[in-house]
Amino acid sequence: MGKSGKQNKSAKTVIPFGPQHPVLPEPLHLKLVMEDEIIVEAIPAIGYVHRGLEKLTEIKEFTQNVFIVERICGICSVMHAQAYCQGIETLMNIQVPDRAKYLRVIWAELHRIHSHLLWLGLLADAFGFESLFMQVWRNREKVMDIMEETAGGRVIISVNTIGGTRRDMSPEALRKVAVIADEIKEDMKELEKVFMADYTVKHRLVGVGVLEPDLAYEFGAVGPMARASGIKQDLRTTGYAAYGELDFEPVVETGCDSYARTMVRLREVYQSVDLIKQAIGKIPDGEINVPVKGMPKGEVISRVEQPRGEVLYYLKANGTKNLERLRIRTPTFANIPTLLKMLPGSELADVPVLILTIDPCISCTER
Repeated sequence: MGKSGKQNKSAKTVIPFGPQHPVLPEPLHLKLVMEDEIIVEAIPAIGYVHRGLEKLTEIKEFTQNVFIVERICGICSVMHAQAYCQGIETLMNIQVPDRAKYLRVIWAELHRIHSHLLWLGLLADAFGFESLFMQVWRNREKVMDIMEETAGGRVIISVNTIGGTRRDMSPEALRKVAVIADEIKEDMKELEKVFMADYTVKHRLVGVGVLEPDLAYEFGAVGPMARASGIKQDLRTTGYAAYGELDFEPVVETGCDSYARTMVRLREVYQSVDLIKQAIGKIPDGEINVPVKGMPKGEVISRVEQPRGEVLYYLKANGTKNLERLRIRTPTFANIPTLLKMLPGSELADVPVLILTIDPCISCTER
C-alpha cells in the first residue's frame, strides 16, 4: 500500500509481435498488451499483403479467374481453384466427368499432405527441434516431386479448369502416386513417435492454448482448429467432387489444446494417404473435361475443405464474361477470433507456437 492508500497495480506494456518475426512464416501483426510476462489482450492489425485480387477478378474474364484464385495461396492453390470452378459449374449447370472428380480429389489430398507436413516442420522449428524439422520436410519433398511429375509444378499446379481438369494421370503415374503415398505413411510412423511421446514436444504443446468446444463453436472455428476441440466438422463429408464415393470420417481430437491440434494434422496425413489410394482404386476411365458454352448468370456459394478448414466462395454473375462480384472467406480469417481468445492468459514465450497452431495463411486472408 502506498501513502495514498491505493494498491499498486502492475503496469501494462504493449509489445508489437510481427509482421516480421524469426518464427513466423506469415506477416501476421499483433499488438500484445502485457502484464509482466502474461498477455491480457491481443489486438490484430491486418492488411500488410493485400493485393486486390478480388477486384482483379471483376476485370478479367471468368475463365481467366481460375489462374488468379490459384495464386491467392500457393499451399492450397488446388482447393482455391476447385472452389471457384465448382461455383461456376453450378451456375452454368456443367456436369463434370467422373474421372475429373477423382483426379481433383487426388491432387487436393496431395496438397493437404504437403500443407500439413510443411506445418509440422514449422512447428518443430518453432521450439528449436531442428532435426525433427528436417526429417518432416524431407518427407514433404516426396509430395512436391510427385506433384511436379504429374502436374508440371511443385506448388501451383494449375490442374483445375471449368468443366473438369486440364491434365490426366496415366496408369503408371497413378501407381507411382500410390507407392509414394505408402512411403510417406511409413516415414510418418517413425516421426509420429516423436510428436506423440517426446518430452520437448509435449512440454511446449500440452495444455497450451486450450479452446473449449463451446468457444470453438461460438467463435466459428473451422478445420483442425474445430476438430481438435471435438467438433466433427469436415466439408468433404458433404460429398463434393468424388468424396461422396470414398469411405472416411472426420479426424477428431478432444484435448482442445495445441497438442490436440498437432495430432489432428498428423492423423489427417494418414487419412489423405488413404483417400488417395481409395481414389486411385476407384477412378473410372473417360473424359477429363467438357466444353464450356455460354456465360454464367446468378448467385452461388461454393465451399470446399482446405488444409486449414472451410473456404467459402461467393460468386455473382450477370450473364457477361466478367463476374459482378467474387467474395472469398478463407479459413484463417475464421480462425483469427479463436486465436485472440486463446492468447489472453498465455505467456509471451508461448505466442509463436499458439499462432502457428491455427496454421495462419495471411496471403489467403488479405488477398
